[in-house]
Amino acid sequence: MLSLQFIRENTDRVKRDLLLRHTVAPIDRLLHLDDERKVLLREVEGLRAERNSVSKLIGASKDSGEREGRIAAMRAVGDRIDALDVRLRAVQEELDGNLLEVPNIVDPSVPKGPDDSSNVAHRPVGELRKFDFEPRPHWEIGATLDGIDFERGVKMSGSRFYVLKGQTSRLYRSLIQWCLNEHVEAGFTEHYLPLMLSEASLFASGQLPKFRENLYRDFEEDYFFTPTAEVAFVNLYRDEILAPGSLPMRLVAHTPCFRREKMSAGRDTRGIKRVHQFEKVEMFVYCEPDESMRELDKLVERAKSLPAKLGIPHRTIEQCTGDLGFNSTRSFDVEMWAPGVGEWLEVSSASNCLDFQARRANIRYRASADGPPRFPHMLNASGLGMIRALISVLENYQQADGSVTVPEVLRPYMGTDALLPTPR
Repeated sequence: MLSLQFIRENTDRVKRDLLLRHTVAPIDRLLHLDDERKVLLREVEGLRAERNSVSKLIGASKDSGEREGRIAAMRAVGDRIDALDVRLRAVQEELDGNLLEVPNIVDPSVPKGPDDSSNVAHRPVGELRKFDFEPRPHWEIGATLDGIDFERGVKMSGSRFYVLKGQTSRLYRSLIQWCLNEHVEAGFTEHYLPLMLSEASLFASGQLPKFRENLYRDFEEDYFFTPTAEVAFVNLYRDEILAPGSLPMRLVAHTPCFRREKMSAGRDTRGIKRVHQFEKVEMFVYCEPDESMRELDKLVERAKSLPAKLGIPHRTIEQCTGDLGFNSTRSFDVEMWAPGVGEWLEVSSASNCLDFQARRANIRYRASADGPPRFPHMLNASGLGMIRALISVLENYQQADGSVTVPEVLRPYMGTDALLPTPR
């Protein structure tokens, strides 16, 4: 959340950044409401001061007529205060709601553009494998391995659901465990997080109110199914002041994630690339403000190190202003090559959110024991999005006989060097 003071002092920049994002927010209405709030507060405070002053006179007055007249006048003042309080609460409520609709500022280094077509793709790392056969998409590989069951996933839950089984399921679990271990060995603290979160948590992290239609929720209780572990990590220290020496904090967790994907007709209808339930290993950082851009670089490098160790070609995408997420001031995607579908698949998105989420969650820290509380910066990055990483592994390591070679780094987890076709 941007502070009202920042918006007032940087109105031109905030409006410019909205144009760069190709979105809108009620900036003029916010400033008008803030002006009205200040006028109302001054009047209420003046009337309360008057009432307190007159109350003392009433107590000291010996003239009953004079006292009754002042009491009647103060009743009118009290009624006026009550009416102003009602209006003040309405103004404050609308002001707070509108503030939640304003996205983060845009870092000046972010490329300008209306949508993802203007994102900047960096040079791929690693050579694309040359096949001596036509590479198959993962759904055909899954059928050969008897490892992906679409029919029963749809039967149980509906479209965009699936079942992983046997050696394919084990490969998926191995990928998750390997990613977690990689991050823990790099100094991240592993967490096991709730998968159901309160509405307040979704507001604090910035998923609400903007993305309500993309969230799954329990309509009988105040629970939302987690769309990403980022939400829980933002709220881990909500309404707390972190002690001196706490930062930086580097955290990691594996969670299932649930999102109501808005699918375009005919797009990504095959396979498991775009689904409602998926797994992610999420990295998250709390840090001091002057360190956040360096921490972003570190997160991007960590995300890139995983496909490199898997031996899979990958590339980095710098998001443009029109593709930038609501909470983010600067973001990079990491994509892995999937030769069967012939696409670069996003497996990580790394974002610097500055103090935007810390303000919403009211999280502060002290740099020293006697220092003033300040808002930390928060960053997040997938490390990795597991279902697309699985697609890339299956398609890059497929063999002509229908088997899939297990990447070397995953063999200790798998106990084998290949996934073998299932006899029909």
